[in-house]
Amino acid sequence: MNTAPPTPVAPKAPVVVFIGNPNTGKSTLFNMLTSSTVPVSNYTGTTVGCHTAAMPLSERTPVHAVDVPGTYSLAARSEDERLAIDAVLGIGARPRPDLLVVLVDPARLARSLYLVLQLIELKQPMVVCANMMDEAAARGELPDLVELERLLGVPVVGISARDGQGVDELRRVIERELRSPSPARRSPVEWPQPLAAYADEAEALLGPAMRLIAGKNPERKRALGAWLLLSIDGDDALRDAKDLPHDAALALHRRAKSEGLDLVAGLVAMRYRWIDANLPSVMPPASTATTVTDRIDAWLTHPVSGLAIFLATMATLFTALFAGSDPAIALVDSVVSSLASLVRQGVGDLALAHPAIAPTLNLVGELVAEGVLGGVGTLIAFVPQLALLFLFISVLEDCGYLARAAQMADRLLRAAGLPGQAFVPLLSGYACAVPAILATRTMPRERDRLLTMMVIPFTSCSARLPVYTLLIATVFPVGTCMGMPIRPVVLFAMYVFSALATLTAAVVLGRTAFAEPPQATVLELPPFRAPHWPVIFAQVFRKIRSFLSETGGPILFATLVLWGLLTFPRQDPVDLLPPQVVAAAQGRADVLAAKARPLQLERSYAGQLGHAMEPVIAPLGFDWRVGVGLVGAFAAREVFVTTMGVVYDVDPAEDVDSSLRARMAAARWPNGSLIHTPLMGASLMVFFALALQCTSTLTVLYRETRSWRWPLLIFVYSGLIAWTASFIVFQGGQLLGYR
Repeated sequence: MNTAPPTPVAPKAPVVVFIGNPNTGKSTLFNMLTSSTVPVSNYTGTTVGCHTAAMPLSERTPVHAVDVPGTYSLAARSEDERLAIDAVLGIGARPRPDLLVVLVDPARLARSLYLVLQLIELKQPMVVCANMMDEAAARGELPDLVELERLLGVPVVGISARDGQGVDELRRVIERELRSPSPARRSPVEWPQPLAAYADEAEALLGPAMRLIAGKNPERKRALGAWLLLSIDGDDALRDAKDLPHDAALALHRRAKSEGLDLVAGLVAMRYRWIDANLPSVMPPASTATTVTDRIDAWLTHPVSGLAIFLATMATLFTALFAGSDPAIALVDSVVSSLASLVRQGVGDLALAHPAIAPTLNLVGELVAEGVLGGVGTLIAFVPQLALLFLFISVLEDCGYLARAAQMADRLLRAAGLPGQAFVPLLSGYACAVPAILATRTMPRERDRLLTMMVIPFTSCSARLPVYTLLIATVFPVGTCMGMPIRPVVLFAMYVFSALATLTAAVVLGRTAFAEPPQATVLELPPFRAPHWPVIFAQVFRKIRSFLSETGGPILFATLVLWGLLTFPRQDPVDLLPPQVVAAAQGRADVLAAKARPLQLERSYAGQLGHAMEPVIAPLGFDWRVGVGLVGAFAAREVFVTTMGVVYDVDPAEDVDSSLRARMAAARWPNGSLIHTPLMGASLMVFFALALQCTSTLTVLYRETRSWRWPLLIFVYSGLIAWTASFIVFQGGQLLGYR
């Protein structure tokens, strides 16, 4: 696929808007016609913004093509759902469309036609595009497009966007309609007089901008009045919309109900009455035979077998995720370490050649090796795992399974106050909170999106795994308890604890800070399809590029700040070390620096902060060295392990993991008792599971919410919850006699 940037579009180029229900292949067609890489999947809610690109047509200036988020109707229940009506009518900064390309699914034609009828009522020039005709033919459900065109009074074209069938014909029809639009016909739907009167009255309430768009056409004015009544009915989230008469519209609903008329039900029913009456002349009789897809879905969505398949799929995904990314992460670490060594060696040679400025050169070398390269390494180390995660999720989306998994999770998530769409972001959070937060962009409702972002940090991301592994290997013995291996069970328990904490946080926040009336979640089951690999790989590349561009700067900045805290104030190693150690080093600066590093770290700003934290963290079983590790973990949680290696003066030439575990296991309090006990390890893992120890996550939260209010809120409340839970674990365990 050509992934070059879209051709610049002239300001006066004709505008063609692509609109349709979710899962009708709208973005696939858009990409084919414009050579773009708009996200495509077999899952509702992938397109979350209006994408634009130039669409070349034969012998004329390229048109300005706009891909609108999938929608089942034009009714807007929240500000973000207004994208569709704004794009269709050209409201605000949106250009007025010259033509609509409305995609419908032949297999779900009744549902698709509801949106088509709304658009016909608005008198918009349009072409109806029946996509996935190949799948309809395979099922024996080909619609009569000639009859459909006669009934609707607008051009209808049948295509298959995935393999390009009929796309050339669609281009010709688009060009013909732009050159000579078909005359607008009257809506085939008959309006009952009471509904028409209320819609006309509602249209008079609209602001000047929308009334100007309505013009003098009575049918369009009535359609906009109906749009207002469907959008505002008391369960919407548009109270703060400045250009909509919220209270006046609700007054119309109350008056209608006092007359025994439900305006929303009536407006929806009148359109579906027409669809039900005319669809039999378009579609062949529906087959009552059970299809292979039906039999598969019976297993995939069953409460027992579906859950078992879901758990097996997730276990396979995470096993492959960790196993597949480890070699690449090790390679990244090796390359970064080699570059850092080259920098240190080069700076060391310069320092020997220029002793007068040696201290400055060494400091610059440390800045580049540990600060800059450390930050770049931290950033790039995310990439292999994220690429695999994006790849797996894209494949599950494209083949159709992810929608089934979301349906399985929907009951549990709704009980916790989250919609089914939160499943994918929460799943992504087990790899990394950063892309998981970015994945909430697929959620249409702002309340649901914010709530999901507030609980994602409680999911046990992969950065916590090195911390869990270190602590479990340090404080828990190799062996079995009640016939089960201790260490794997403890690790599994941490992931179960994380899931329960996530759901609990959703319940509490959903009933306090985000208490709003619930809204129904539409989760459809799209047909199974073979993954479209060129598009999948293009999406993975685009998401990785977006991750690097959006988070690279903040992560590098945070790493440099933490390097400064761990490095300053500088002290001469000779002043820190005992005279006999200085004498044994025989003047070798590198040996003195290595010996002084733990003392330097203890007296650094981070070390001072660790000592200052000790009275607060001691009730949790932590000493000042763990405090320094917690400070270092703000760059990335896994940095805790390397920071502890520095604190415990582990020689990089040794087996770092085993040496660090041995030194931590031998560490003692001043009274001689062990610091790192199973109880302390459990307390620290609980703290890491709940606290937001990640600058990158805080930065992305700020970027996504455009405010520091939410990042600070979650940082404070997660920290308080983490301290409280850790305190209960440690102090409660001591009361029960554990150590």
